[in-house]
Amino acid sequence: MGSTGSAAREAARPATTGRRGAVVAALMLSMALAALDATIVSTAVPQIVGDLGGFSVFSWLFSGYLLAVTVTLPVYGKLSDTFGRKPVLIAGSVVFLLGSLLCAVAWNMGALIAFRIVQGLGGGALQGTVQTLAADLYPLKDRPKIQSKLSTVWAVSAVAGPGLGGVLAAYGDWRWIFLINLPIGAVALWLIVRHLHEPEREATVHARVDSAGALAVFACGGVLLTALVQGGVAWPWLSAPSLALFGAGLALVAVVVLVERRAAEPIIPGWVWRRRTIAAVNLALGALGLLMVAPSVFLPTYAQSVLGLAPVAAGFVLSVWTLSWPVSAALSQHVYRRIGFRNTAMLGIGTAALILFAFPFLPYPGQAWQPTLLMLLLGAALGLFQLPLIVGVQSTVGWAERGTTTASVLFCRQTGQTIGAAVFGAVANGVLAARLGGAGDLDSVTRALDSGTAPEATRRAIADAVHAVYLGAAGAAALAFLVLLFLTPRKFPVLKD
Repeated sequence: MGSTGSAAREAARPATTGRRGAVVAALMLSMALAALDATIVSTAVPQIVGDLGGFSVFSWLFSGYLLAVTVTLPVYGKLSDTFGRKPVLIAGSVVFLLGSLLCAVAWNMGALIAFRIVQGLGGGALQGTVQTLAADLYPLKDRPKIQSKLSTVWAVSAVAGPGLGGVLAAYGDWRWIFLINLPIGAVALWLIVRHLHEPEREATVHARVDSAGALAVFACGGVLLTALVQGGVAWPWLSAPSLALFGAGLALVAVVVLVERRAAEPIIPGWVWRRRTIAAVNLALGALGLLMVAPSVFLPTYAQSVLGLAPVAAGFVLSVWTLSWPVSAALSQHVYRRIGFRNTAMLGIGTAALILFAFPFLPYPGQAWQPTLLMLLLGAALGLFQLPLIVGVQSTVGWAERGTTTASVLFCRQTGQTIGAAVFGAVANGVLAARLGGAGDLDSVTRALDSGTAPEATRRAIADAVHAVYLGAAGAAALAFLVLLFLTPRKFPVLKD
């Protein structure tokens, strides 16, 4: 009874004290750093490759960062529950800024990729801990405010990243892409150190670090995500490297399960999957990551190749969903307070499934306003879906479990995106091969279109390939709907603030 009471008192404590406005500003700056860094490098690749070389491996500038962020999310989530949010966020920020500085002084492509991985090791702490602190700072009724702010920051940063990267590379030096992180991160770090004050942990709570579990999670996640990211790109899916990586990954899954069952304080505790609400939200947001690949990866190609738009205009067609998503998320509280978290999320993802299913029925070649309107509606639908689930699942756990819960949700969404990129890339290339008689994959066909050498049949083949991807995304949305319908409880077991 003593230990149970202690845990209950700790879970019920306020998570933070100090100037909340200053802490929120720090969280928004940290979120901007994480969001910018995922996209800002993309438009500067020609300048980076021209300076450092290494064209054959430049894709690891993105893959390495993504892998590091994804595999560290569960580790940072558990550490924030064990030691508190503040030390984890400070440590992650320092690692991220160190990685940024090292990237700016990289002397070749191999060094730059290695330092991007260092950045990702810090980026995992930024993403997971910021979302957890957002729930700590506000009671349930006010959480949509901070979550909508963070969603807006993420959307604006994600859209502005490629443009900012292009400007810095064109009118300055590509190294400024990483140096710009330093003053922004320093301000965020100072605000956290100065104004975030967490209550001291009780002396009876003994912190244990599951080092073996952390290493096993790193190894397992790294191997499996590498297999997904590189499969069909660096080597064929059924080649020896691909099969070896998947085989090693499955073996490491068994190692993770074995190690975590024996650990006193596991990095990925079993209750994450034994609790019906958390497990269902993890699966649903994994499906969200899967379906997000269709517009974010394939729509710009469709807009340029099929609609004939310039790159800037094609980017606008995609970016409109980042306008409606935060607005819908901010307004979702008025819906879930009436009909509940699950029903609001079902309304959002059901609508998203219909919108994604409608995309293949757009006329060929069509006009730009048609996919733009669908993307605007899709953003609104996904705002109704994602935010209620995140707010709802965070409200079912106390302080001592919130970091792990939030990290598991973000980990599943990130993993879904990685799987989606691999699966939908294979689908698109398969459709193109069928339509063009094995004439090439999506990348090579798109380059031919850009050079003006591809016939009309190729444009139609690209349209068919993107349509097939959108049908797959509609299937992922339908899967998320079924998970919510059959696995998620009608009412979330919300704890009192």
